[in-house]
Amino acid sequence: MQKIILAIDDEPNNLNLLLQVMRDKYRLVFANNGAKGLELASRIQPDLILLDIMMPGLDGYEVCRRLKADARVSHIPVIFLTAMTATEDEARGFDAGAVDYVQKPISVPILLRRVATHLSLVHLNDVARARREAVYMLGEAGHYNDNDTGAHIWRMAAYACTLASTLGWASERVEQLELAAPLHDTGKIGVPSAILKAPRTLTPDEWEVMKRHTEIGAQILQSGNGEIFAMARDVALSHHERWDGTGYPHGLAGTAIPEAARLVAVADVFDALTMQRPYKAAWSLSDTCDFIRAGKGLHFDPQMVDAFEHALPELIRIRADWAEQTQAREPAA
Repeated sequence: MQKIILAIDDEPNNLNLLLQVMRDKYRLVFANNGAKGLELASRIQPDLILLDIMMPGLDGYEVCRRLKADARVSHIPVIFLTAMTATEDEARGFDAGAVDYVQKPISVPILLRRVATHLSLVHLNDVARARREAVYMLGEAGHYNDNDTGAHIWRMAAYACTLASTLGWASERVEQLELAAPLHDTGKIGVPSAILKAPRTLTPDEWEVMKRHTEIGAQILQSGNGEIFAMARDVALSHHERWDGTGYPHGLAGTAIPEAARLVAVADVFDALTMQRPYKAAWSLSDTCDFIRAGKGLHFDPQMVDAFEHALPELIRIRADWAEQTQAREPAA
């Protein structure tokens, strides 16, 4: 399907040139003034907008500002086409929300390449957004039959990202963790609901079934490509391993446990203990912190516990924000 390009320019010769050079690749829609351009942008939702600056009535800067202020069309990239060449003119255009600036007289090869580049970026953004939404749904699916609410996985992911930042992780890796951490319990989708929802301590046989969620999750996630799913697989498989080697499923110890899993282990326990479950009351913040401190070098990586101590004020703030959001969503009595 051809991409739709909206060209807004008050000069017929300019619009005719755009038609001649672009009609074989794109579907062109034209507006000869700013007001008409705004109306068409809202109605047809073009993939990209080519916008002149010097027009009677609404100039290009004002049109661009209005486009970016409208949630229905703010995502559409805008490229300015103009004879204005001063640096301050370009800066003003970028400040208004444009993604690029092509000078007149137009160089056809440059224009076509700039348009193709920004349409490719839109496609990449759409792919990234779809991937994020797929991760959200997969994370929620892991808790479909569980007593945990979806809030647990996103709240825990926020804790994990805070710890990662405290440890000095690069921002790109923190962003990967934000999507990988919520998938830690994906394997629970393979655990019978009678076990997941049991309002009591599990029997030894039931506990063995429950522990399999780590391996089930890893099996599900190993088919995913890319660094996010590789990290998610590590987290799903190893977040119940313990620093002293007494965890499951493989009894890994120390740095043999993937770093992301060691980090998520602390965040997961912090969230799980402070939340009420059918089989237990919520622990106090003080008791939860004491438990994590006592697990330093046993259950938890000492470095992760140190990061937890350093980040505790921010973790408490995140916890309070989530509690406020949850309360706001609850229906009034």
